[in-house]
Amino acid sequence: MSLTPFVDPLPIPKVLKPVEICKDSVYYEVRMKDFFHQFHSELPPTKVWGYEGQIPGPVIENEQGICTYVQWINEISDEKHLLPYDHTLHACHEGMPEVRTVVHLHGAEVEPDSDGHPDAWYTRDYEICGPSFTRKIYKYPNKQRAAMLWYHDHALGITRLNVYAGLAGIYIIRSKEERALNLPSGIYEIPLVIQDKTFNEDGSLFYPKNVDNPPPTYPEVSITPGFAGDTIIVNGKAWPYLEVEQRKYRFRILNGSNERFYRISLSSGQDFIQIGTDGGLLEKPVRLKEITIAPSQRVDLIIDFTDQPVGTNIVLTNTARTPFDFGAPPDPNTDGLIMQFRVKENTSGKDTSTIPEYLSHIKRHKEKDVRRIRDISLNVGADRFGRLMFTLNNREFIGGITEEPVVGELECWRIINAGLGVHPIHIHQIQFQVLDRIPIDSNAYNQTGQIIFTGDPEPPSPELRGWMNTVQAFPGYMTRLLCKFGPYTGRYVYHCHILEHEDYDMMRPFDVVEKNCGSYCSKNEKDHEESCSGGLGDGFRKHPHMQIFEETGCDDKKLYWKEHKIEDSYPKYDWRELGMGESDYADLVPV
Repeated sequence: MSLTPFVDPLPIPKVLKPVEICKDSVYYEVRMKDFFHQFHSELPPTKVWGYEGQIPGPVIENEQGICTYVQWINEISDEKHLLPYDHTLHACHEGMPEVRTVVHLHGAEVEPDSDGHPDAWYTRDYEICGPSFTRKIYKYPNKQRAAMLWYHDHALGITRLNVYAGLAGIYIIRSKEERALNLPSGIYEIPLVIQDKTFNEDGSLFYPKNVDNPPPTYPEVSITPGFAGDTIIVNGKAWPYLEVEQRKYRFRILNGSNERFYRISLSSGQDFIQIGTDGGLLEKPVRLKEITIAPSQRVDLIIDFTDQPVGTNIVLTNTARTPFDFGAPPDPNTDGLIMQFRVKENTSGKDTSTIPEYLSHIKRHKEKDVRRIRDISLNVGADRFGRLMFTLNNREFIGGITEEPVVGELECWRIINAGLGVHPIHIHQIQFQVLDRIPIDSNAYNQTGQIIFTGDPEPPSPELRGWMNTVQAFPGYMTRLLCKFGPYTGRYVYHCHILEHEDYDMMRPFDVVEKNCGSYCSKNEKDHEESCSGGLGDGFRKHPHMQIFEETGCDDKKLYWKEHKIEDSYPKYDWRELGMGESDYADLVPV
């Protein structure tokens, strides 16, 4: 569908007001709803899902150290998913609810039951809940550096669909340290959520049912290796424009797309001044002509329009190929455009904001302090239908626990990419530092598993020397990360943030454990010794519901859960109940 760029003004997401404010905490309620949203003035309204009836969701702002409580309420009225639903993926088989959600605050350092585990999903009114669901109200301590995080759906097997449908929003942690820098603020600090969509002629969202010309072995509706839309959306509008004064602006940019990378630059040829990354401020500002942003990554930057003549139109452009960076180049008239800045006279008085030479202290991890090295390989294979299936360490999501980092110990994660494309790898719970990238012989690794270095380590460029929670793992390289886990123990996940890869099946669970404990043990677990000794192996145990069913012989499990008010009246499905019979772990759940 052909749309005229730069005809709609850029919307500025509203800041959400808390329901309750206390001395050391705030409480929010955020509702997920189905509604109609107009992405462009030449499009009819589009049916979407979103938070608080907005695309993107409202900005949640809180102060560093002030605890935030959020109840994420599913009020989506649809019985079926908006988008083509592949029933062959984990937790997606026939009989599973299609409209289920769980919220992950990306970049947050939180306890596991507030992390938005993929299996902690729930339906409207909590009628049906996933096996990892434990609480309605999430707790975010905000005991981390000031930064822009983002919240989005993370439901197992359908994250790509739920985020594409609209379930994404911004979360900002602020601090006294940052305010003291006198950076552009107020109306001159603007979040930019960049996504891509494709629309049908009637304005509805298009998402592919299958690959083009699928083989006869493929299911009728099948996940694709990735999907990039042909229309770039910023803050919910296609190719918007923003009027800017002749002064400095701070833009906090999120790549909220499923697959698409963005390599951004300004048509004026001027520099970006990058001041921050995923995990907050850099040590010093960095001047760049272009910046590459992977899905889920954030960049914090300043653009100075002071010397641009009134009436100048400046386009924020994209030159990244899709798939990145070996696919087709963007069309300069569509996905090569992001938004437009229209320079007007400065009418608000003198610009007193500054760009300090020094921004923030970053304590560097040291390689000599590493207690353990872990190799994480990025793999691609084929499933029983002959489809591409992306994995980590050649294991599926339900393939047992293989990583158990100890609280407080520094680890080096070596991300090995002997494939073709770049994968944005996100690790939950922590911020990490990029140590370096080392070129490797991909052919040797793929044929023998042997790591042969073909060059010297390449230290991160200045804009990557901050705290990160997503890293671009380049093909032909080993990317080394320094990771210190904690302070919380429990189950988290790491995964590729190309959402089609995450859903199938490039995501793995890991357990953060106390020292001298072989596997994670719940505080409320009666069989602590069995859990710590391995029990059924690989970090799994028999689900307590299975024991109840075996003892009672109850066939109608859902009814049984409701009548007996098991686990706070929230009925839960286990792997066997969800039809995961093909897996060796069918009647087991993560500990």
